[in-house]
Amino acid sequence: MHELLACALPGLAVSAALALTAWAWSLWLRDVSIVDPFWPFMVSGAGLAQAMCLPTHRPRSELALGLALAWALRLGLHLARRRRGHGEDRRYQAIRARNQPGFAFKSIYLVFGLQAVLAWCVSAPLGVAAASTRPLNALDLAGAALALFGLLFEALADAQLARFRARCTPQAKVMDQGLWRYSRHPNYFGEACIWWGLGVVALAGGGPGAVWSLVSPLLMTVLLLKVSGVGPLEADMVGRNEAYRAYIARTPAFVPGRPREDTF
Repeated sequence: MHELLACALPGLAVSAALALTAWAWSLWLRDVSIVDPFWPFMVSGAGLAQAMCLPTHRPRSELALGLALAWALRLGLHLARRRRGHGEDRRYQAIRARNQPGFAFKSIYLVFGLQAVLAWCVSAPLGVAAASTRPLNALDLAGAALALFGLLFEALADAQLARFRARCTPQAKVMDQGLWRYSRHPNYFGEACIWWGLGVVALAGGGPGAVWSLVSPLLMTVLLLKVSGVGPLEADMVGRNEAYRAYIARTPAFVPGRPREDTF
């Protein structure tokens, strides 16, 4: 437990340093949505810092970090490509408008500081896994399999949505093909699976800090469903896209399932 506590602050420091770097860049761009592609690296950077505090390399830590770094690289590059040429996201435009004058400096804590703290909390399973000395076991394999499934599921969903947006016609107002036929937010479902999988890997290590393994997946699930994901996104979409209401009526929101229009 003492190892976990000793490594926690360096993790927060790395997350905060990356957040401040993103903030400085946002001043030049006049666009705080640059924080989005930085977010995965704040999480994985915090986890990497915690692992480097320990005197030896440990298999559970390497497994969890490998999965987290693969997630960060894929998601960070995807978010960077997606925002290119689009300007500041509407969500951040609304935050900017509510907090003028002086938003450039208020954004340090309203956007970037908050993201740094959340990223540090989300990295909890990486710190727990790094502090564990138990050999790998079947629970590790189950957690890794769930995280890998989530990573592939999220990547496929994002690729399908990007292809739809690139080929979108006026008649195609809602993406309801591929994985999006079975869930309105398959990318968010994949993201949740990643962090529940990493939580299971950390939990497999046991020890007094194992309870912190569940902080990240619980927090991520709440964020995805209520704070920055399904709820706010759908409230915005329903107001702008009438066809989306029909999509809501027939398609499960989060966990994939059979569309209601289907009969077998």
